[in-house]
Amino acid sequence: MNRILIVEDEDRISSFVAKGLKAEGFTPTVVSDGVTGLDYALTGEFDLMVLDIGLPGMDGFTILERVTAERPALPVIVLTARDSVTDTIAALEGGAADYMSKPFRFGELLARVRLRLRSPGEAPPDDELVVGPVRLDLRRRRAFVGEREVDLSARELALAEVLLRNRGLVLSREQLLSQVWGYDFDPGSNVVDVYVGYLRRKLGAELVTTVRGLGYRVD
Repeated sequence: MNRILIVEDEDRISSFVAKGLKAEGFTPTVVSDGVTGLDYALTGEFDLMVLDIGLPGMDGFTILERVTAERPALPVIVLTARDSVTDTIAALEGGAADYMSKPFRFGELLARVRLRLRSPGEAPPDDELVVGPVRLDLRRRRAFVGEREVDLSARELALAEVLLRNRGLVLSREQLLSQVWGYDFDPGSNVVDVYVGYLRRKLGAELVTTVRGLGYRVD
């Protein structure tokens, strides 16, 4: 079970990330200041670090520099509100394995975490997801029903991917919101229901089953 260090001073973001990673089988540890974050990164047995840049006590770039010098094998995913090209280049050239700007979707962060933890030579995840006549080509980001290509928006494709990857499981609206839309989306929104409707119209009415009071499932 991979241990992940989350160095983030915004409680709702760190809680959101930690909860999502724990649900996926990881063991997250949350630290809210830079000094403690550096200490944990250098002395703890972590497999990956998710690092904010704007931290109290010590900024993320300083932490990244120290970790790169002293624990170069520890992959670092920078997660920050700073999204300028200059900051992105500084993070990647400073040793970060990856860089994501806020707001973000948990599903994308999860994919990047899994990618950075994959052993050299390990096979990548399947490039296709198939359920009945529906096929998602994840490499080319295209969807098909039988031989017919279906035009899906980026958000529709992301929702379809989450549902198909978890086929047989009931996913709540809250789970789908966090994985497809991200931590900052209004939990009271009906956007999940609207987009499930889009998928049913485009991919087939029978694809997604509504489980009353619980959420949605692809069988």
